[in-house]
Amino acid sequence: MFGYDDFLKFIQAFFVVFPVVTLIHLLGHIFFAGLFGGKGIRVIIGTGKILFCMRFLEVRRFYFWYGGCKFTSLKYNNKLTKSLIFLGGSIFNIGSIFIVNYLIRIGILEANMLWYQFVYFSFYYVFFALLPMDMADGTLSDGKAMYKLWFDKNKDDSSADCQLVDEEKR
Repeated sequence: MFGYDDFLKFIQAFFVVFPVVTLIHLLGHIFFAGLFGGKGIRVIIGTGKILFCMRFLEVRRFYFWYGGCKFTSLKYNNKLTKSLIFLGGSIFNIGSIFIVNYLIRIGILEANMLWYQFVYFSFYYVFFALLPMDMADGTLSDGKAMYKLWFDKNKDDSSADCQLVDEEKR
């Protein structure tokens, strides 16, 4: 039976936890893009009209749905660096899972539904990011983008949530 407490857990999961997991994933992509000399880095949280912008972060009206990151160039531009950029989101999600579990284990965080949801959505994000598939809109998952990169079939060096864009298109 879906009760009042379950409704509050749903609100917490989809309007707080999932956007945080998305942000961590995107920060993983831009961390590696920045590490390899990426320019014009931008993180977009959500869809719809822009609510506000801060430096490289753009938050949109439906902040809880989707996200992406963009950058214009790389100083170190090869298959290995691009692979690490594609993997960066999942690396950060997996790292955050280990950190949360460690902090619970040593008693700094209390084991509760919030952290369960965080770990659950982090695994969910990693699974679907690494699963080599085409998205409904024709973009690629991070796993498929990396696969195509290594077989010289990823023409624009982009995945569904991580795009290398031409400076003219910005």
